[in-house]
Amino acid sequence: MGVNSSFSADAKDALARDVPEAPHCREALLASLAVYGCGTGANAFVTHRNAVARLFRSLALDERRSIVKVADARLMRAVGYRIDVPERLRAIPPKPMHRCDRVMEIRGAFLACGCVSAGRQGYHLEFVLRDRERAERLAWMLRALALPPKRMERKHRDVLYYKDFEAIVDVLTIVGAHGAVLHLSDIHALKETKNRIHRLVNTEAANLERTAAAAAAACRTIQYVESAYGLRNVSPVLREIAALRLAHPEENLAELGRRCNPPVGKPTVSSRLAALTRLAARLQRGRESRTSLRD
Repeated sequence: MGVNSSFSADAKDALARDVPEAPHCREALLASLAVYGCGTGANAFVTHRNAVARLFRSLALDERRSIVKVADARLMRAVGYRIDVPERLRAIPPKPMHRCDRVMEIRGAFLACGCVSAGRQGYHLEFVLRDRERAERLAWMLRALALPPKRMERKHRDVLYYKDFEAIVDVLTIVGAHGAVLHLSDIHALKETKNRIHRLVNTEAANLERTAAAAAAACRTIQYVESAYGLRNVSPVLREIAALRLAHPEENLAELGRRCNPPVGKPTVSSRLAALTRLAARLQRGRESRTSLRD
């Protein structure tokens, strides 16, 4: 079992142990399990979690009803748990009026046909419904208590799903899956920390690349001034910064400024290098003008 399937299974097992106290909430949860865990016209509730099957039997108040282990025809090597549904639960009931009963219906839908994951592809919470009637019903429930789910069709089944982290946390909080919420929050915090580190590393690498390119350009400029004019002919402060730039091409402007005598700030270093660049440009224009006159 993979990490994401284990995460979803753990969330369901935890919810299956959290039996509501109010009788009407227990009845709403039982009805929801029957609605979303049975196929159209089917008389059995089927789940991949034994804890959910035991919850169904406990809510149905019939401990004599047996849970049968079956093979899942759709998923290779997957095991399912089947339990017969009482006659009174085989029809789809009216939509519940009270908020707590709607919460229990969404919880039952998650236990019966839901799945949550958080992997490299991002966060995902989905409900795979057996027919359009159930999909419309659950979509209505979710809209009443949370953000509207997105919808698609997969292998002739309706799927309601969320991709947004906050929306997923909201739904899981509503149904009482607090352990899953904490786990998702830990994953989210870890991902955000890694992303921040990557951004900082990328920013630092880009800064180093820009510094190296600027330093190389400044060295070429200084070498041109040296050959075309002579550094002995520039002012002492420009001569000093030129010598420092050539001697320490890997250092940034602030570091060069600290080497000056007396030390100067980064803007001053930048200004002095810019003066050398302007001098090189004038020398270049003068050379081009003399070449043009000779031609």
